[in-house]
Amino acid sequence: MKPCLRLPRLLGLSVLSLACLLPAAVHAESTTHKSKTDKSKSSSTKAKPKKKAAPADDGEFANFSQWKEVNDFIDEMVARNGFDKAALQALFNKARYIDTAIQLIKPAPSGKPKNWQAYRARFVEPKRINAGVDFWNEHELALSRAEAQYGVPAEIIVGIIGVETVYGRNTGNFRVLDAVTTLAFDYPKTANRDARMAFFRGELENTLLFARESNIDPFSLLGSYAGAIGWPQFMPSSIRQYAVDFDGNGKIDLRNSPVDAIGSVANFLKIHGWQRGEPTVFTATVTDPGKIDNLINQGLEAKFSADELRAAGVVPGTELPAGLRFGLVDLQNGDAPTDHWLATNNFFAITQYNRSYFYAMSVIDLARAVRTARAQ
Repeated sequence: MKPCLRLPRLLGLSVLSLACLLPAAVHAESTTHKSKTDKSKSSSTKAKPKKKAAPADDGEFANFSQWKEVNDFIDEMVARNGFDKAALQALFNKARYIDTAIQLIKPAPSGKPKNWQAYRARFVEPKRINAGVDFWNEHELALSRAEAQYGVPAEIIVGIIGVETVYGRNTGNFRVLDAVTTLAFDYPKTANRDARMAFFRGELENTLLFARESNIDPFSLLGSYAGAIGWPQFMPSSIRQYAVDFDGNGKIDLRNSPVDAIGSVANFLKIHGWQRGEPTVFTATVTDPGKIDNLINQGLEAKFSADELRAAGVVPGTELPAGLRFGLVDLQNGDAPTDHWLATNNFFAITQYNRSYFYAMSVIDLARAVRTARAQ
């Protein structure tokens, strides 16, 4: 996995999202509050102009329609979903092999120490904070509506979209069908290759189903090298399961509607366990590192009571709310001391977006920074 990751990623949403790979190249045009027109009810809501992206890998002709595994997949799609066999064969004959996707999804070389502070600096920085203020001001009513409907604070939604795509600026320009086809049938040789290929075949199926349901050309879908789409970088299966038409125009469009992205992020977090009104993390000090082995890496959920943590020498930085359970999060800083936090299930709901402590904490810290900047 890429060195920015704390845990293996959940390949159910933004698989190796661009936020983890692209520089924070964003220009914040203004931090002035705009009028409170409810853009969630208007089809005129547009993404801000994007910097011209460097061309993605156009790929190479691979004659996918002649691959046995592809033809087996086509037969399954015909039997299971009623697709036309000849049409699918023609489609895969036009698909391209994306070697860049293969290279980028390979695990990073081992040995480089994880560094939370270096990771954080890539996301919690002035240009992204200012862009977040602009985004919040422009979509204030949509964010408030999402918070009221789903219970997810506006700042958390703003933090996720900021980390994922810098508010729509880095959404990816690979043809999704090419990328997921390549990864579905020629995933690099790794210990979990079979599972990953099965995952991407599922995403390929969902890409074709989503295109058919939306009446669009599947080759028109652009996204990350792993197939994540739009402002919030949803995988095709997640679009079909969790995305919502939040701008009320009769269609779901995460590529061009930031309002749909706002509602979809909130809906995803709610479905994955977000609890209205609960906090996310608390600072903590570990007094005896030798006593916390049974508290670290215990899954993405809050399992321990405050008393259990204190018995292991974990001292909260503030009084903890009664009745909540927590997980102990360790954010490694290379050769410097590790930061420790007590995480609630709302923190772990964010990790369902991306199975990384670093990711979830960067979302929370960017959210706080944008909120603070906006209040000034």
